[in-house]
Amino acid sequence: MQDADPMSRRDISPTTPAKDYWAMHFDRGGQGPARFVFLLLDNFSQLSLTTALEALRQANKVLKFQQFSWALCGEGGVSKQSSLGFSAALDMGLEDLRPGDTLVVVGGVEVDAGSTDAVLAYLRRMARRGLPVGGLCTAAHTLAKAGLMDDRRATIHWENSESFAEIFDTVPLCDEFYVLEDGYFTTAGGTTAIDLMLALFTRALGGEVATGVAANMNYTNIHAIQRETRMTAAERESVRHPVVVKALNVMEREIEMPPTPSEIAEEVGISTRQLERLFKHHLGRSPKRYYNEFRVQKAYRLILQTDLTVIEIAMACGFSSASHFSKVFRQIHNCSPLSLRRERGAEGHLMAQMTGYRV
Repeated sequence: MQDADPMSRRDISPTTPAKDYWAMHFDRGGQGPARFVFLLLDNFSQLSLTTALEALRQANKVLKFQQFSWALCGEGGVSKQSSLGFSAALDMGLEDLRPGDTLVVVGGVEVDAGSTDAVLAYLRRMARRGLPVGGLCTAAHTLAKAGLMDDRRATIHWENSESFAEIFDTVPLCDEFYVLEDGYFTTAGGTTAIDLMLALFTRALGGEVATGVAANMNYTNIHAIQRETRMTAAERESVRHPVVVKALNVMEREIEMPPTPSEIAEEVGISTRQLERLFKHHLGRSPKRYYNEFRVQKAYRLILQTDLTVIEIAMACGFSSASHFSKVFRQIHNCSPLSLRRERGAEGHLMAQMTGYRV
């Protein structure tokens, strides 16, 4: 294990929902766009950098305003060569970043050689200032070498997984496309940078933005769809409170015949008033509001990703009639299910054909 300065974890208080970290971080309060600063290592992965940048550009396009900006930095401050042999001009050297920035290390081949003492010291300094720090492709190696990943889950390109596990035995390595936690993230290389960015957009801006970005990029998000089918509602929301987890599990299990808040409260062993308070505290809205959003968001994905009829989607998401479904859908998305399908129907049908995604 490499020697490194000890770093304290910047965990969110148990009273603050973990899912709100990125929403709060990207909320600039009228102070301009949230900036991603990509720290390029020697022989960085051009694919990881390009797909991440394109996802940010498309998010601005979907939102119709500049939510995000970006810059390239690196040791020396002049240029860095990618693993494909192309040279990228840098906007800055290892300069101190602004509060609200997100620092993203872009690794590639020979990542250890690119993880110089200057780079490691820079990462530690920015982490101490409270900036979120992440890594694309092989950059989990650099973050771990800087001492930022002890006892934090991480993922890395499969070609580097065995060596990583040997060198950094205090870092729990997992076989995931990306790991996104409070203020830290890593990816497994290739197109998983897109999956990571879509997850960030979902947490910070909502699933509709992420779906729009994926559609604009013609990205058949097989990874996210596969993950969606495996993750529980509680995992997607990053909720840890045991009673709320139980309630979310009930909601997800019974989605085709949704129980009322009082029925959910009875099943998890608390009063309806307690359930209301817990949802307001941990999810920021009432059980009824959350359940409607949860069901409609599933319907939204099905409209874009399958060729099921609107009534089939309504029934699959627990709505007793197409008219009731359309009313609730319009309240949340400001458009009808049919207008959404007409707008992106061709893309949705193509995704359905390619992925076979069904209820």
